[in-house]
This record gives sequence, structure tokens and C-alpha cells, in this order.
Amino acid sequence: MTGGRPVPMMKAAVFVEKGRIVLEDKPIPSPGPLDAVIRITTTTICGTDVHILKGEYPVARGLTIGHEPVGIIEKLGSAVEGFSEGQRVIAGAITPSGYSNACLCGQCSQDGPRSRHGFQAMGGWRFGNTIDGAQAEYLLVPDAMTNLAVIPDGLTDEQVLMCPDIMSTGFAGAEQGGVRIGDTVAIFAQGPIGLCATAGARLSGATRIITVDSIARRMEVSRRMGADEVVDFTACDPVERIMELTDGRGVDVAIEALGTARTFESCLRVLRPGGVLSSLGVYSGDLRIPLDAYAAGLGDHKIISGLCPGGKERMRRLMAVIDSGRIDLSEMVTHSFTLDQIEEAYDLFANQRDGVLKVALRP
Repeated sequence: MTGGRPVPMMKAAVFVEKGRIVLEDKPIPSPGPLDAVIRITTTTICGTDVHILKGEYPVARGLTIGHEPVGIIEKLGSAVEGFSEGQRVIAGAITPSGYSNACLCGQCSQDGPRSRHGFQAMGGWRFGNTIDGAQAEYLLVPDAMTNLAVIPDGLTDEQVLMCPDIMSTGFAGAEQGGVRIGDTVAIFAQGPIGLCATAGARLSGATRIITVDSIARRMEVSRRMGADEVVDFTACDPVERIMELTDGRGVDVAIEALGTARTFESCLRVLRPGGVLSSLGVYSGDLRIPLDAYAAGLGDHKIISGLCPGGKERMRRLMAVIDSGRIDLSEMVTHSFTLDQIEEAYDLFANQRDGVLKVALRP
């Protein structure tokens, strides 16, 4: 009760303990002066959420999970300008303030809390990590003027659902890897992020794209996203096959989109001298750099990792790509659930059944 009146409540998917994310009632958030509250119309489940479910990435008990919001502005903070209630918007999974040290250094994706040891595991990722996330009926968006992006007229929720994280992350793999016109690129794993990395490599000018997976549907979608060759790693050694396809030269850029030590090492082994390994995976164990694959440190190789860029300008650019018709990611949404079916949705997605790529969750 507040002043004798009931507190407005909402449904939210909450982390309870390892193996349990359940629907609970929570108070609808109220915005601070610079914040906004949006009513979620569509969101989704990410592979990182599955890491949380499995206890591989720690978050606080009682936290609302999810970081890919599409919705309608319900209420604006008193100091927010340039937006109006009722607008359809998205916000990136990464929510920079715009004025932190990381932002002023040009690393907006790293605008997040630091521990007393200075270690920063996931940069500016707050939704469903350090603050309540998007798998709920309402979401508080901090620093709204930096993070809200208005959805162009004519675009559906499904068309923009990948922008907050998956599309931004996948494209960042190509961008941070420095993919150039004429490059040969290998992408290990064609889950949602790997598929977006494939599309991003094509848009960046790569003229030969080799992808690696084993699931028939993903291999089929990979070709539509721009893959010239799709290697089934259950039918051959993918490293040997890629070196064969490139006549022993190796690739200019190898993108790791799964988050395992094995695929990381495979990326190293297919690089040409001076090539770039662009790492997108979220790793739950230590990585090893083999002496021979890294040419004992003398091969001029580059290893770069990155967190997906956030902020409204990044979201605007991604939606502009979709609005132009150059890419259509809506086919990646293979299943739809209501928020009341959250446990069923997690079970399907976490166990990768029924050809699932991404699910749409609608409160």
C-alpha cells in the first residue's frame, strides 16, 4: 500500500535459483527524472538468459530477467525531452548514460558498475543483470534520452526484435573484426548471433563467407543471410575444410559466435597470417591459446572481443538497415509465447527443440 492505496503490480519473469526462472508479481516501476517506463509489447529470450538459468552467470535472486525490449512509452521522467508517451520504441540491451568515463572514452558499451577490484565482467549490460529486465509487463529504462529509439512507421515488433542485442552483437562481430570489401570470413556457429554476424559480414563487403554449424534449418537460413559455403562440422573437420576451401591461405576474419573453447581455438587455426579473430561468445570457462595456432605470438594475429553497442543512435542505425529492406530478420522468430508461458518458453529455447531460433514473448 502507498498512502492507503494499492501499489500497481505487474507480471515479471524472476530468477529464483539455479534452474528456476518463474513468473511472479512485482510493483510497476516509477521513473526517475531522466528515466522512462515502457509497456512491453514484445521481448525474447537470449542465450545469456539461459546461462543465468543454468547458474553459469550469477545474478541476484529476485531479479527480473531479459534485455531485449520492444514497447510503448507509458510514462516519462520529469526531465526527459524529445519523446512523448504512446510512442513505439526499443532500447538496446546496453544502456549507456552518455556521460560516464567509459562513454567519454568512446567505449559506451562498457558503461557499467565496477567491482572494488576494477573488474567489469559485462560492461554496460544492466537489464536482467544489475537492474530489472524486459521479461515483464513494464520496464524502467534508465537515461531515456540516451537509450530510447523510436520505431519507424511500418516496422513490426518482430522486425525490430533483434535490434537491441542479437543484431547489434552479430554486426559488431563483423565491424570489430574489420571486415572489408573482398574479405573471406569464417563464422563458427549459426545460432541467432552467428546468423546476424553472417548478415553483417555480407553488408560490410565480404565476398566469401564460410559458416559452420550442423542444424539443417540454421544452415538453410545461413545461406539466405549471405553464406557462400556452409560446413557441417559433424561431417568433416571444419578447420581442415575451411583451409581446403581457401587453398591453404586461411581467412581474413574468423568470428566466434558460440562461446566455447573449442570454437575459439578453431577460429585461431583458420586465420591467415595477420588475420583477426573476432570473439562474440560468452564463455563459462577458461580459454587457452595454443602455441602453434597462434604462431608462437609471431603471426601478427589480432584477437578482439566486444560487447554489443547500445544507445539510441546504434538502435536507429540498425532499424534503418531493416527499414531499407537490405535485411529481414523476422524469420528468426520461430516461436511465440505469452508471458504466462515463460517456463515453457525457456524449456524449449534452452533445450533447442523444434528448430527454435528465437522466441517472441508477449505479455
